[in-house]
Amino acid sequence: MSAADTSVPAPIQVGEPDPALAAWFDRLSAAVAEELPAAIELRHRLHADPRLSGDEQDTAAAVVAALGLGEGRPVADTGRLVRVVEGPGRSVALRAELDGLAVDEQTGVPWSSTAGVMHACGHDAHLAGLVAVARAVARTGGPAPLVLLLQPREERAPSGAADVVTSGVLTEERVDSVVAAHVQPQLAAGVVNATPGPVNAATDEFTITVTGHGGHGGYPHTTLDPVLALSAIVVNLQQLVSRRVDPTVGAVLAVTQLDAGASFNVVPDTARARGGLRVMREDDRVMLLQALSDVATHTAAAYGCTATVHSESNEPVLANDPELARATVPWLARSGVTVDDAWRSFGADDFSHFCADHRGLMLFLGVDGGPADGDGRRPGLHSPRFLPGDDVVGEVAAALLAGYLAGADLLGPVPPPA
Repeated sequence: MSAADTSVPAPIQVGEPDPALAAWFDRLSAAVAEELPAAIELRHRLHADPRLSGDEQDTAAAVVAALGLGEGRPVADTGRLVRVVEGPGRSVALRAELDGLAVDEQTGVPWSSTAGVMHACGHDAHLAGLVAVARAVARTGGPAPLVLLLQPREERAPSGAADVVTSGVLTEERVDSVVAAHVQPQLAAGVVNATPGPVNAATDEFTITVTGHGGHGGYPHTTLDPVLALSAIVVNLQQLVSRRVDPTVGAVLAVTQLDAGASFNVVPDTARARGGLRVMREDDRVMLLQALSDVATHTAAAYGCTATVHSESNEPVLANDPELARATVPWLARSGVTVDDAWRSFGADDFSHFCADHRGLMLFLGVDGGPADGDGRRPGLHSPRFLPGDDVVGEVAAALLAGYLAGADLLGPVPPPA
Protein backbone atom coordinates (compact mmCIF):
# COMPACT_ATOMS: atom_id res chain seq x y z
CA MET A 1 0.00 0.00 0.00
CA SER A 2 1.29 3.46 -0.83
CA ALA A 3 1.91 6.04 1.85
CA ALA A 4 -1.27 7.60 3.19
CA ASP A 5 -2.43 10.90 1.76
CA THR A 6 -3.43 12.48 5.04
CA SER A 7 -3.72 16.08 3.86
CA VAL A 8 -6.90 17.75 5.05
CA PRO A 9 -9.03 19.33 2.30
CA ALA A 10 -10.51 22.80 2.57
CA PRO A 11 -14.04 22.78 4.07
CA ILE A 12 -16.87 22.57 1.53
CA GLN A 13 -19.33 25.41 1.73
CA VAL A 14 -22.93 24.27 2.18
CA GLY A 15 -26.19 26.18 2.27
CA GLU A 16 -28.99 26.05 4.80
CA PRO A 17 -30.53 22.57 5.05
CA ASP A 18 -34.20 21.73 4.75
CA PRO A 19 -35.82 22.59 8.13
CA ALA A 20 -37.75 19.33 8.36
CA LEU A 21 -34.64 17.27 7.69
CA ALA A 22 -32.66 19.43 10.11
CA ALA A 23 -35.18 18.55 12.81
CA TRP A 24 -34.79 14.86 11.96
CA PHE A 25 -31.00 15.25 12.06
CA ASP A 26 -31.10 16.75 15.54
CA ARG A 27 -33.49 14.13 16.89
CA LEU A 28 -31.70 11.17 15.36
CA SER A 29 -28.20 12.40 16.22
CA ALA A 30 -29.20 12.61 19.88
CA ALA A 31 -30.73 9.14 19.73
CA VAL A 32 -27.62 7.71 18.04
CA ALA A 33 -25.43 9.17 20.79
CA GLU A 34 -27.48 7.26 23.35
CA GLU A 35 -26.93 4.03 21.43
CA LEU A 36 -23.15 4.32 21.12
CA PRO A 37 -22.05 2.64 24.39
CA ALA A 38 -23.97 -0.51 23.49
CA ALA A 39 -22.75 -0.31 19.89
CA ILE A 40 -19.12 -0.09 21.02
CA GLU A 41 -19.62 -3.14 23.24
CA LEU A 42 -21.08 -4.93 20.20
CA ARG A 43 -18.06 -3.93 18.16
CA HIS A 44 -15.78 -5.59 20.73
CA ARG A 45 -17.81 -8.81 20.67
CA LEU A 46 -17.84 -8.96 16.88
CA HIS A 47 -14.13 -8.19 16.69
CA ALA A 48 -13.26 -10.93 19.18
CA ASP A 49 -15.24 -13.59 17.30
CA PRO A 50 -15.07 -12.96 13.53
CA ARG A 51 -16.07 -15.29 10.71
CA LEU A 52 -14.64 -15.83 7.23
CA SER A 53 -16.57 -15.12 4.03
CA GLY A 54 -19.37 -17.63 3.55
CA ASP A 55 -19.44 -18.60 7.24
CA GLU A 56 -21.04 -15.48 8.70
CA GLN A 57 -24.19 -17.00 10.21
CA ASP A 58 -23.04 -16.37 13.80
CA THR A 59 -22.06 -12.77 13.05
CA ALA A 60 -25.40 -12.10 11.34
CA ALA A 61 -27.26 -13.64 14.30
CA ALA A 62 -25.33 -11.48 16.78
CA VAL A 63 -26.13 -8.30 14.85
CA VAL A 64 -29.80 -9.25 14.46
CA ALA A 65 -30.03 -9.91 18.19
CA ALA A 66 -28.48 -6.52 18.94
CA LEU A 67 -30.98 -4.82 16.63
CA GLY A 68 -33.99 -6.36 18.35
CA LEU A 69 -36.12 -5.94 15.24
CA GLY A 70 -36.86 -9.54 14.37
CA GLU A 71 -34.94 -12.08 12.33
CA GLY A 72 -35.29 -10.33 8.98
CA ARG A 73 -35.04 -12.27 5.74
CA PRO A 74 -32.03 -14.31 4.58
CA VAL A 75 -30.06 -12.91 1.65
CA ALA A 76 -27.05 -14.32 -0.25
CA ASP A 77 -27.04 -17.46 1.93
CA THR A 78 -25.53 -16.08 5.16
CA GLY A 79 -26.68 -12.43 5.06
CA ARG A 80 -29.82 -10.75 6.36
CA LEU A 81 -32.12 -7.95 5.30
CA VAL A 82 -33.97 -6.27 8.18
CA ARG A 83 -36.68 -3.61 7.81
CA VAL A 84 -36.57 -0.80 10.37
CA VAL A 85 -39.19 1.68 9.16
CA GLU A 86 -42.21 0.53 7.18
CA GLY A 87 -43.83 2.67 4.54
CA PRO A 88 -45.66 2.50 1.23
CA GLY A 89 -43.01 4.35 -0.78
CA ARG A 90 -39.44 3.79 -1.79
CA SER A 91 -36.84 2.82 0.82
CA VAL A 92 -33.31 3.77 1.77
CA ALA A 93 -30.97 0.85 2.51
CA LEU A 94 -27.91 0.99 4.77
CA ARG A 95 -25.33 -1.74 4.15
CA ALA A 96 -22.54 -3.18 6.30
CA GLU A 97 -20.31 -6.20 5.72
CA LEU A 98 -20.29 -9.33 7.87
CA ASP A 99 -17.01 -11.09 7.04
CA GLY A 100 -13.50 -11.01 8.41
CA LEU A 101 -10.14 -12.00 6.91
CA ALA A 102 -7.73 -14.90 7.38
CA VAL A 103 -5.28 -12.77 9.37
CA ASP A 104 -3.56 -13.53 12.69
CA GLU A 105 -4.33 -10.47 14.82
CA GLN A 106 -1.43 -8.60 16.44
CA THR A 107 -3.19 -5.66 18.11
CA GLY A 108 -2.86 -6.89 21.70
CA VAL A 109 -6.21 -5.50 22.89
CA PRO A 110 -8.22 -7.59 25.38
CA TRP A 111 -10.89 -8.18 22.76
CA SER A 112 -8.50 -9.46 20.09
CA SER A 113 -9.42 -12.42 17.93
CA THR A 114 -7.32 -15.52 18.60
CA ALA A 115 -8.77 -17.81 15.92
CA GLY A 116 -6.65 -16.83 12.90
CA VAL A 117 -9.51 -14.68 11.59
CA MET A 118 -9.61 -10.90 12.05
CA HIS A 119 -11.77 -7.89 11.31
CA ALA A 120 -8.76 -6.19 9.73
CA CYS A 121 -10.84 -4.07 7.34
CA GLY A 122 -13.18 -2.29 9.75
CA HIS A 123 -16.27 -4.41 9.19
CA ASP A 124 -16.80 -4.73 12.95
CA ALA A 125 -17.03 -0.94 13.26
CA HIS A 126 -19.27 -0.69 10.19
CA LEU A 127 -21.72 -3.18 11.69
CA ALA A 128 -21.71 -1.51 15.10
CA GLY A 129 -22.33 1.94 13.60
CA LEU A 130 -25.16 0.52 11.51
CA VAL A 131 -26.79 -0.94 14.62
CA ALA A 132 -26.56 2.41 16.44
CA VAL A 133 -28.36 4.20 13.59
CA ALA A 134 -30.97 1.47 13.18
CA ARG A 135 -31.85 1.35 16.87
CA ALA A 136 -32.08 5.16 16.99
CA VAL A 137 -34.44 5.23 13.99
CA ALA A 138 -36.49 2.37 15.41
CA ARG A 139 -37.01 4.32 18.66
CA THR A 140 -37.70 7.79 17.26
CA GLY A 141 -39.01 7.15 13.75
CA GLY A 142 -37.43 8.33 10.55
CA PRO A 143 -38.07 10.51 7.51
CA ALA A 144 -38.25 7.57 5.05
CA PRO A 145 -38.68 3.79 4.99
CA LEU A 146 -35.41 2.16 6.04
CA VAL A 147 -33.97 -1.32 5.51
CA LEU A 148 -30.67 -2.76 6.68
CA LEU A 149 -28.50 -5.00 4.55
CA LEU A 150 -26.12 -7.25 6.47
CA GLN A 151 -24.03 -8.39 3.52
CA PRO A 152 -21.83 -11.50 3.43
CA ARG A 153 -18.78 -12.27 1.32
CA GLU A 154 -17.36 -8.83 0.65
CA GLU A 155 -13.80 -10.10 0.97
CA ARG A 156 -13.89 -12.93 -1.56
CA ALA A 157 -15.74 -14.25 -4.59
CA PRO A 158 -18.45 -15.09 -5.31
CA SER A 159 -19.48 -11.57 -4.38
CA GLY A 160 -22.16 -11.26 -1.74
CA ALA A 161 -23.29 -7.94 -3.20
CA ALA A 162 -23.68 -9.42 -6.67
CA ASP A 163 -25.79 -12.23 -5.23
CA VAL A 164 -28.01 -9.76 -3.35
CA VAL A 165 -28.61 -7.76 -6.53
CA THR A 166 -29.27 -10.87 -8.63
CA SER A 167 -31.78 -12.19 -6.07
CA GLY A 168 -34.07 -9.20 -6.68
CA VAL A 169 -34.61 -8.63 -2.95
CA LEU A 170 -33.78 -4.91 -3.18
CA THR A 171 -36.42 -4.47 -5.86
CA GLU A 172 -38.95 -6.36 -3.73
CA GLU A 173 -38.15 -4.07 -0.80
CA ARG A 174 -38.58 -0.98 -3.05
CA VAL A 175 -35.03 0.23 -2.40
CA ASP A 176 -34.19 3.52 -4.09
CA SER A 177 -30.74 4.18 -2.64
CA VAL A 178 -28.07 2.12 -0.90
CA VAL A 179 -25.56 3.79 1.45
CA ALA A 180 -22.42 2.40 3.06
CA ALA A 181 -19.46 3.75 5.01
CA HIS A 182 -15.92 2.37 5.03
CA VAL A 183 -12.94 3.29 7.19
CA GLN A 184 -9.94 4.47 5.18
CA PRO A 185 -6.49 5.15 6.72
CA GLN A 186 -5.41 6.77 3.44
CA LEU A 187 -7.52 9.76 4.55
CA ALA A 188 -6.77 11.96 7.55
CA ALA A 189 -8.79 11.30 10.69
CA GLY A 190 -11.80 13.62 10.82
CA VAL A 191 -12.23 13.68 7.03
CA VAL A 192 -15.18 11.99 5.31
CA ASN A 193 -15.11 11.52 1.56
CA ALA A 194 -18.25 11.77 -0.59
CA THR A 195 -16.97 11.83 -4.17
CA PRO A 196 -19.62 12.06 -6.91
CA GLY A 197 -19.03 9.53 -9.68
CA PRO A 198 -16.24 6.91 -9.84
CA VAL A 199 -14.45 6.48 -6.51
CA ASN A 200 -13.21 2.84 -6.60
CA ALA A 201 -11.80 0.89 -9.52
CA ALA A 202 -13.09 -2.03 -11.53
CA THR A 203 -10.86 -5.09 -11.17
CA ASP A 204 -9.87 -7.92 -13.50
CA GLU A 205 -7.50 -10.81 -12.88
CA PHE A 206 -5.39 -12.12 -15.75
CA THR A 207 -3.14 -15.11 -16.36
CA ILE A 208 -0.58 -15.21 -19.18
CA THR A 209 0.72 -18.64 -20.20
CA VAL A 210 3.73 -18.76 -22.51
CA THR A 211 4.58 -22.03 -24.23
CA GLY A 212 7.93 -22.74 -25.82
CA HIS A 213 10.27 -25.70 -26.16
CA GLY A 214 12.27 -26.63 -23.09
CA GLY A 215 15.58 -28.33 -22.80
CA HIS A 216 19.00 -28.39 -21.17
CA GLY A 217 20.13 -25.09 -19.70
CA GLY A 218 23.59 -25.64 -21.19
CA TYR A 219 22.21 -25.79 -24.74
CA PRO A 220 19.97 -22.72 -25.01
CA HIS A 221 20.18 -22.73 -28.80
CA THR A 222 18.10 -25.91 -28.84
CA THR A 223 15.26 -24.35 -26.86
CA LEU A 224 12.55 -21.77 -27.36
CA ASP A 225 12.76 -20.18 -23.93
CA PRO A 226 9.34 -19.25 -22.47
CA VAL A 227 10.97 -17.64 -19.42
CA LEU A 228 12.82 -15.15 -21.59
CA ALA A 229 9.67 -14.48 -23.62
CA LEU A 230 7.58 -13.97 -20.49
CA SER A 231 10.19 -11.62 -19.04
CA ALA A 232 9.94 -9.48 -22.17
CA ILE A 233 6.14 -9.54 -21.97
CA VAL A 234 6.18 -8.29 -18.38
CA VAL A 235 8.48 -5.41 -19.31
CA ASN A 236 6.46 -4.53 -22.42
CA LEU A 237 3.20 -4.44 -20.46
CA GLN A 238 4.51 -1.56 -18.38
CA GLN A 239 3.96 0.94 -21.22
CA LEU A 240 0.28 0.20 -21.67
CA VAL A 241 -1.07 2.44 -18.91
CA SER A 242 1.44 5.25 -19.46
CA ARG A 243 0.85 5.39 -23.21
CA ARG A 244 -2.75 4.24 -23.70
CA VAL A 245 -4.72 5.77 -20.80
CA ASP A 246 -5.50 9.42 -20.10
CA PRO A 247 -3.14 10.28 -17.20
CA THR A 248 -5.82 12.43 -15.56
CA VAL A 249 -7.94 9.29 -15.19
CA GLY A 250 -5.30 6.62 -14.63
CA ALA A 251 -5.27 2.84 -14.42
CA VAL A 252 -3.21 0.12 -12.75
CA LEU A 253 -1.79 -2.92 -14.53
CA ALA A 254 0.32 -5.01 -12.17
CA VAL A 255 2.05 -8.35 -12.70
CA THR A 256 2.23 -9.84 -9.22
CA GLN A 257 3.06 -13.55 -9.70
CA LEU A 258 5.58 -15.42 -11.86
CA ASP A 259 5.86 -19.20 -12.12
CA ALA A 260 8.34 -21.11 -14.26
CA GLY A 261 10.61 -24.12 -14.03
CA ALA A 262 11.77 -26.39 -11.23
CA SER A 263 15.53 -26.59 -11.70
CA PHE A 264 18.33 -24.10 -12.43
CA ASN A 265 19.65 -26.11 -15.36
CA VAL A 266 16.38 -26.92 -17.13
CA VAL A 267 14.57 -24.57 -19.51
CA PRO A 268 10.87 -25.33 -18.96
CA ASP A 269 8.25 -25.75 -21.62
CA THR A 270 5.90 -23.18 -20.07
CA ALA A 271 6.01 -20.05 -17.92
CA ARG A 272 3.11 -18.19 -16.35
CA ALA A 273 2.39 -14.75 -14.99
CA ARG A 274 -0.62 -13.54 -13.05
CA GLY A 275 -1.71 -10.04 -12.22
CA GLY A 276 -4.50 -7.54 -12.01
CA LEU A 277 -5.98 -4.69 -13.99
CA ARG A 278 -7.77 -1.77 -12.33
CA VAL A 279 -9.58 1.00 -14.21
CA MET A 280 -12.04 3.80 -13.57
CA ARG A 281 -13.71 3.61 -17.01
CA GLU A 282 -15.24 0.65 -18.81
CA ASP A 283 -13.79 1.79 -22.16
CA ASP A 284 -10.30 1.66 -20.67
CA ARG A 285 -10.96 -1.84 -19.37
CA VAL A 286 -11.97 -3.14 -22.80
CA MET A 287 -9.05 -1.43 -24.51
CA LEU A 288 -6.40 -2.55 -22.00
CA LEU A 289 -7.52 -6.19 -21.94
CA GLN A 290 -7.22 -6.30 -25.73
CA ALA A 291 -3.87 -4.52 -25.65
CA LEU A 292 -2.61 -6.91 -22.97
CA SER A 293 -3.52 -9.85 -25.17
CA ASP A 294 -1.88 -8.25 -28.21
CA VAL A 295 1.37 -7.49 -26.37
CA ALA A 296 1.55 -10.99 -24.90
CA THR A 297 0.89 -12.88 -28.11
CA HIS A 298 3.10 -10.76 -30.38
CA THR A 299 5.98 -10.55 -27.92
CA ALA A 300 5.91 -14.30 -27.41
CA ALA A 301 5.91 -14.81 -31.17
CA ALA A 302 9.06 -12.70 -31.47
CA TYR A 303 10.79 -15.26 -29.24
CA GLY A 304 9.42 -18.25 -31.14
CA CYS A 305 6.84 -18.99 -28.44
CA THR A 306 3.07 -18.75 -28.13
CA ALA A 307 1.05 -16.98 -25.42
CA THR A 308 -2.51 -17.26 -24.24
CA VAL A 309 -4.25 -14.78 -21.95
CA HIS A 310 -7.16 -15.62 -19.66
CA SER A 311 -8.94 -12.80 -17.82
CA GLU A 312 -11.69 -12.85 -15.24
CA SER A 313 -13.74 -9.85 -14.17
CA ASN A 314 -14.19 -9.25 -10.45
CA GLU A 315 -15.87 -5.97 -9.50
CA PRO A 316 -17.20 -3.16 -11.72
CA VAL A 317 -16.36 0.49 -11.14
CA LEU A 318 -17.85 1.85 -7.92
CA ALA A 319 -19.56 5.03 -9.10
CA ASN A 320 -21.33 7.10 -6.46
CA ASP A 321 -24.63 8.65 -7.48
CA PRO A 322 -23.81 12.38 -7.91
CA GLU A 323 -27.14 13.62 -6.50
CA LEU A 324 -26.93 11.37 -3.46
CA ALA A 325 -23.30 12.29 -2.79
CA ARG A 326 -24.05 16.03 -2.95
CA ALA A 327 -27.20 15.67 -0.84
CA THR A 328 -25.15 13.98 1.89
CA VAL A 329 -22.60 16.79 2.23
CA PRO A 330 -24.71 19.16 4.40
CA TRP A 331 -25.43 16.42 6.94
CA LEU A 332 -21.81 15.34 7.08
CA ALA A 333 -20.75 18.94 7.60
CA ARG A 334 -23.43 19.39 10.26
CA SER A 335 -21.99 16.40 12.15
CA GLY A 336 -18.70 18.26 12.50
CA VAL A 337 -16.42 16.45 10.04
CA THR A 338 -14.40 17.90 7.20
CA VAL A 339 -15.97 16.79 3.91
CA ASP A 340 -13.85 15.85 0.91
CA ASP A 341 -15.45 15.37 -2.52
CA ALA A 342 -12.42 14.58 -4.69
CA TRP A 343 -10.47 11.65 -3.21
CA ARG A 344 -10.53 8.40 -5.18
CA SER A 345 -8.86 5.02 -4.77
CA PHE A 346 -7.87 2.14 -7.03
CA GLY A 347 -9.03 -0.21 -4.34
CA ALA A 348 -12.21 -2.15 -5.09
CA ASP A 349 -15.36 -3.04 -3.21
CA ASP A 350 -18.30 -5.19 -4.25
CA PHE A 351 -20.61 -2.36 -3.15
CA SER A 352 -20.15 -1.35 -6.80
CA HIS A 353 -22.78 -3.94 -7.78
CA PHE A 354 -25.46 -1.96 -5.92
CA CYS A 355 -24.58 1.21 -7.83
CA ALA A 356 -25.50 -0.33 -11.18
CA ASP A 357 -29.23 -0.63 -10.39
CA HIS A 358 -29.78 1.86 -7.54
CA ARG A 359 -28.57 5.18 -6.28
CA GLY A 360 -25.40 4.14 -4.49
CA LEU A 361 -23.09 6.00 -2.14
CA MET A 362 -19.93 4.73 -0.50
CA LEU A 363 -18.59 7.16 2.12
CA PHE A 364 -14.94 6.81 3.17
CA LEU A 365 -13.95 7.83 6.71
CA GLY A 366 -10.42 8.89 7.52
CA VAL A 367 -9.03 6.95 10.50
CA ASP A 368 -5.83 6.36 12.39
CA GLY A 369 -5.28 2.63 11.95
CA GLY A 370 -3.16 2.19 15.07
CA PRO A 371 0.32 2.84 16.52
CA ALA A 372 3.21 3.31 14.10
CA ASP A 373 5.92 0.66 13.75
CA GLY A 374 9.65 1.28 14.06
CA ASP A 375 9.78 2.82 10.59
CA GLY A 376 6.97 5.24 11.38
CA ARG A 377 4.41 3.38 9.27
CA ARG A 378 0.90 3.12 10.62
CA PRO A 379 -1.08 -0.05 9.91
CA GLY A 380 -3.36 0.00 6.88
CA LEU A 381 -6.34 -2.06 5.83
CA HIS A 382 -5.78 -5.84 6.10
CA SER A 383 -2.80 -5.38 8.41
CA PRO A 384 -2.70 -7.65 11.50
CA ARG A 385 -2.19 -4.46 13.53
CA PHE A 386 -5.07 -2.46 12.03
CA LEU A 387 -7.39 -1.25 14.79
CA PRO A 388 -9.03 2.20 14.72
CA GLY A 389 -10.18 3.48 18.10
CA ASP A 390 -13.72 3.04 19.36
CA ASP A 391 -14.57 6.60 18.31
CA VAL A 392 -14.86 5.17 14.81
CA VAL A 393 -18.21 3.55 15.72
CA GLY A 394 -19.80 6.97 16.25
CA GLU A 395 -18.14 8.30 13.10
CA VAL A 396 -19.52 5.45 11.02
CA ALA A 397 -22.96 6.01 12.55
CA ALA A 398 -22.85 9.73 11.76
CA ALA A 399 -21.87 9.03 8.14
CA LEU A 400 -24.64 6.45 7.68
CA LEU A 401 -27.17 8.82 9.25
CA ALA A 402 -26.10 11.55 6.81
CA GLY A 403 -26.57 9.15 3.90
CA TYR A 404 -29.98 8.07 5.19
CA LEU A 405 -31.19 11.67 5.43
CA ALA A 406 -29.85 12.43 1.95
CA GLY A 407 -31.62 9.38 0.53
CA ALA A 408 -34.84 10.47 2.25
CA ASP A 409 -34.46 13.96 0.79
CA LEU A 410 -34.23 12.57 -2.76
CA LEU A 411 -37.44 10.57 -2.27
CA GLY A 412 -39.52 13.74 -2.04
CA PRO A 413 -40.84 16.23 0.53
CA VAL A 414 -40.07 15.17 4.10
CA PRO A 415 -42.52 15.89 6.91
CA PRO A 416 -41.03 17.13 10.18
CA PRO A 417 -40.86 14.70 13.08
CA ALA A 418 -44.04 14.46 15.11
